[in-house]
Amino acid sequence: MAKASSAGLATADPRVLALAAQVTESTEQDTPLLLLKLKDILNSASLGCEESKRIKHDIYSYDLTQYCLLVLRQDHSRLRGGWATAVQLAEILSHCCVGLEVKEDPEEFYKKFLPSAIDNLLFLGRRLQARFIRAIKAEEKQDFLCWFQTVTDAICWLLGGHVQLAACVLQNSHFLQLLITDDVEAAVTMMSVLHRILTVNSSVLLHVGEETLHSVLDELVYKLSSTTNPVVGNAATKVLLLVVKFCKQLVELLTTRYKGLKGLLSKQWAGKGFDRDLSQLLDLLYLEQSNGKGELQSQHQAACIIQAMWRGHQTRKRLKKLPQAVTTLQRSFRAKREQELQHLQTQKEDEALKLQMQLQRQKAMRLFHERQLALLEIIHASQVNKYLEEMEGKSALTIQRFWRGYRARRNFHQQRQSLKEYKAAVVIQRAASKMSEEMSKELHLQAQEKLAQFLLRNKLDQRAAQRRQALLAQVNTDVELLMNAPGLAETTEKDLDVFMSRSIPVATKARQTHNTMLKYNRLPWWKKLGDEFMDDDVIPDDALHAELGTLFIGGRKF
Repeated sequence: MAKASSAGLATADPRVLALAAQVTESTEQDTPLLLLKLKDILNSASLGCEESKRIKHDIYSYDLTQYCLLVLRQDHSRLRGGWATAVQLAEILSHCCVGLEVKEDPEEFYKKFLPSAIDNLLFLGRRLQARFIRAIKAEEKQDFLCWFQTVTDAICWLLGGHVQLAACVLQNSHFLQLLITDDVEAAVTMMSVLHRILTVNSSVLLHVGEETLHSVLDELVYKLSSTTNPVVGNAATKVLLLVVKFCKQLVELLTTRYKGLKGLLSKQWAGKGFDRDLSQLLDLLYLEQSNGKGELQSQHQAACIIQAMWRGHQTRKRLKKLPQAVTTLQRSFRAKREQELQHLQTQKEDEALKLQMQLQRQKAMRLFHERQLALLEIIHASQVNKYLEEMEGKSALTIQRFWRGYRARRNFHQQRQSLKEYKAAVVIQRAASKMSEEMSKELHLQAQEKLAQFLLRNKLDQRAAQRRQALLAQVNTDVELLMNAPGLAETTEKDLDVFMSRSIPVATKARQTHNTMLKYNRLPWWKKLGDEFMDDDVIPDDALHAELGTLFIGGRKF
């Protein structure tokens, strides 16, 4: 409270005194939220009256505006209240400075405090603009845009009360960074700020440095040439119109520095919804001499006549072709509709076929499970575990088969490239090498031998296939006999004769195969993933003297 005198303590507002004491004793985290109470204090007095001026003077005297100024520089993403609190403090700072009359040390207020306030507000606006552009969620993006626009309004409000700060704003590096953006909403907001600055102080561009002036004009012309968005074009056109209206000295600069500006405005932005402002800007740019306006009007009138004649010709031409165009349109529409109906019909047929196939698969699975349950009813209760072990063995074999197939396909894909290279090398060698008559005869004999071997092997394969079919038919017959066999309680001697084997070697081989499969099925499934094969057990000598009529079915002896 360096500015507050002892005499002023008696006349100072008690609310300001209490808040100043709280801020002095508070921590850095609590200070922003305490400063928000200034809003209620400012709203209690009408703007422009003596009471409002006295309250603003007390707030400045007790350094509360200095606290607001310092808080704006902090990273509000880590403080209580967040960015919303920073935006409210920006509004409070702007309202405190407008209408404030400092008599004790005016030089410090006008030359140090106000430029610092502008710099901090622009710095806060730059942070909000960066977060608005980087935001991904629509709700978060809208919040940061609203806060950014509130800060720019606070800057414009401060400029309305202190016109001399316009040059300070334009020459600030943060303002140029805010203006140089490709985001449509941010660019339009900053150009509206520039428009309000020129409205408040129309001759400010004549009092700034040449580098700043060129930077601002370059950015406006760049936005007109690099985008087709009518909102951006309208905002930039309005700013340039305001520049050439109130700063006649800059018309020559625009026409000489940006020689293609007039052609760009007339070709790219004509008919985009702001022709009135565009025509005024073009008129002012073309009017470098006193008689330029009449010439421009005649050129515009001639252009309008040419356009009217051309549009009339095009309209009459389209009207002549209208019946043919309607017929073509109807034909294409009907063809497209028929194609869509055919596509829908095909899609329905495909879906019905898929549904039918699915039902068939489900029916087949139900029949398979019913047969399994029937087989389980035939098997004795003591043999269920063995049957389950057999099923586990079959499952393991299935897993092995799929694993070996996968491994073979993987190896094949790995060797595919080498096979292609080998075949290509063979083709190249065959084409490059010169073959004699003797070599041709030898190759012919080799081909004949390989053909004979192939035919012989093919005949053997056919015989083997026929044998497999016969064995499969026999197996199917045996399975049907087993499925249709009566239960053990109902079995007669006549039924047993059907399953009896009268051959000692067959019975011995059956017992041997049965024992081998039992040992194999007891192994864990992970041991069956390899390529090893189990050797058959040696047939004991006493097995050759087995009794006639011995048969093993499902691990049971009959």
